[in-house]
Amino acid sequence: MAVDMKKQIAQAAKNLVTQKGARRLTVKDIVEECGITRQAFYYHFEDISALFRWMLERDGEQFVSEAKTLENDEARLRYLFVLVTNALPYMKKGMEGSYRDELERILTEHLLRLFEQMCDEQGLYPNCSRAEVKLILRYHCQAILGIVRSWSEADTKNLDQIVHICYQLMTEGISPQK
Repeated sequence: MAVDMKKQIAQAAKNLVTQKGARRLTVKDIVEECGITRQAFYYHFEDISALFRWMLERDGEQFVSEAKTLENDEARLRYLFVLVTNALPYMKKGMEGSYRDELERILTEHLLRLFEQMCDEQGLYPNCSRAEVKLILRYHCQAILGIVRSWSEADTKNLDQIVHICYQLMTEGISPQK
């Protein structure tokens, strides 16, 4: 039942940001949107940042689960791009508000964790030290976030080419030589 309430709170936050264009999301706005008390909100989340973190983690877990069913890593990367670009309207609205820095930090941390998990599971960069792998993944994380930040209609049309190039860079392009 607690997860259902968390989902209801998350949906209220999404509605406020995307449909109502809230530039400053407050707990008061969220509880009014979903018809609960402030105490109910704080029972489930420490603050709005914790709500965003939970939303990203839940979506990330779903992504990892669904991505595992795909045939290869390039297909998984494409799936990630599709999910992120579909979430762009929500993310852009959220980034316009007062939580931009917090959202960007959480998104970066979460994407990096996803890449680390996928890298570990797939055994990528076997000839690199852990420190080198972390740097490579940070690089890729920022590169992909940069691409997504400036995403355009032309990028949507060229999605397969973008995914293929990013995949090549991730698997072949910058691996340090030993």
